[in-house]
Amino acid sequence: MHRPVRSLVALVALGTLLAGCTSPTPSPSGGDEIRLSSVPGTAVDRPSLAPVNTTVPGIEAGLAGDDLTGYLAQKLTWTDCKEGTLCATVLAPVDYADPSAKALTLSLRRKPATKSPKLGTLFINPGGPGGSGKELVPRFESAGLEQYDIVGWDPRGVGDSTPVQCYGSADADAFTKVDGTPDNDAERIALIQATYAFDESCWEHSGTLLEHISTIETVRDLDLLRRLVGDEELHYLGYSYGTQIGAYYAELFPHSVGRMVLDSAVDITNNSETIQAMGFDLALGNFATWCADQQCSLGSTKDGVLKTITALLDRLDGSPIPAGNRTLTQSLAVTGIAGMLYSGSEGFETLEQMIVLAVRGDGRGLMLSADNMNSRDNQGNYGDLFFSFPAISCLDSAEDTGVLTEDQTWLDNEKKAPIFGTYFGPAYGCALWPVRPSLQLTPKGAGAKPIVVIGATGDSATPYQQAVDMAKQLESGVLVTYDGFGHATYGGKSACVDNLVVAYLVDGTVPADGTKCT
Repeated sequence: MHRPVRSLVALVALGTLLAGCTSPTPSPSGGDEIRLSSVPGTAVDRPSLAPVNTTVPGIEAGLAGDDLTGYLAQKLTWTDCKEGTLCATVLAPVDYADPSAKALTLSLRRKPATKSPKLGTLFINPGGPGGSGKELVPRFESAGLEQYDIVGWDPRGVGDSTPVQCYGSADADAFTKVDGTPDNDAERIALIQATYAFDESCWEHSGTLLEHISTIETVRDLDLLRRLVGDEELHYLGYSYGTQIGAYYAELFPHSVGRMVLDSAVDITNNSETIQAMGFDLALGNFATWCADQQCSLGSTKDGVLKTITALLDRLDGSPIPAGNRTLTQSLAVTGIAGMLYSGSEGFETLEQMIVLAVRGDGRGLMLSADNMNSRDNQGNYGDLFFSFPAISCLDSAEDTGVLTEDQTWLDNEKKAPIFGTYFGPAYGCALWPVRPSLQLTPKGAGAKPIVVIGATGDSATPYQQAVDMAKQLESGVLVTYDGFGHATYGGKSACVDNLVVAYLVDGTVPADGTKCT
């Protein structure tokens, strides 16, 4: 079985990766050096790249005034955008510290209320970071919520709002094929070089926009949107990363919080003991138990199914398999399996079929799931989530670590989550990101009205403990537990959860803290 690299010393090889203590010089594609610190630590490897003059769609001159007066004077003009919805755009400051300098575009979509009396606007966010709120609107479960205008927006850096841009789809394809779990120095160098090239391309195509797409700035945008729709309070439902947006809003604007639901909570406590890979290991174990109970061909016991899966992944590390006219690598297979686990038990049968095909040498099923996770369409084009996710995540990094620290974190993660902690590999992306992290918060939301936090015990992407921690940290947090599988509970998984959410959003009925649903 291929195992992770155990060496934690800086590499010196091929003249392209040099240990040192200076910032990286420009580009590996041009033959220049990538300089990494030889000592683990903080803020050691993020490069300081030369300024770029690039055109980013949606950037305009700022609106006049030293404050938000010009932005608050905007009128929302809604136009038809199909499926019974309306769309609009507004401007927001690129930099809230200097609002008149430059503005960026925010794009919104609304499903109008159909019942009276109207309760105002319910803003929704699907997570990510980098998910499109506009795309969520037509498929959002709004039964019982017809008194609300349902509004989703593409946050700054995302989709139809001013987007993060990086390199093209051909380069993105090449990046996804790079071995994400290096077994030797050459593979580690290749991963660092590829990661650096990706990060550098985002700077070259997006420039200083990368400095202004933090969650704090998105929360400032959300409050601007609340004021523009004329609501005195923010009514909000956010999934996954959307729970961070909600928690940060409660911290920055506690007295503007109306009825807020945070579903599938992310970590807002900076608790390194609970990592995402633990959720995926739990979910894969649940799948393996189901598969064995169904007498599937992958194994007769939970352990047997897991051994079949890890054996497949180990084989793919050295011998990728065909996936139509493409090739399924270990990294793509891991992405594909993780993607199917988001659906919980509803996706188990399909996941079994995909893995069986891969074991037989046909990678098309897992490749399809990996493409979905990577926001890649069947024409080979990558959606902006592929680029905005790392850009927002790295700006929001709680810690600014170097490559060597990420090597150690990988070893630690493997102990906490032996399967996905291993196969996710080291997270070099933020260690080499060309922009320093923004200010981070430890939100408590003192003074906010009750905030309902929902966690699923079998959530793959946001482990249940994170919901427990979020509800405890938020002073008005109320925990609702769904005893079931899958990521994002409200909207069809549990009638109990759905009824509680609708009762809270419509009537203000706050569920008892610790309520359990199936």
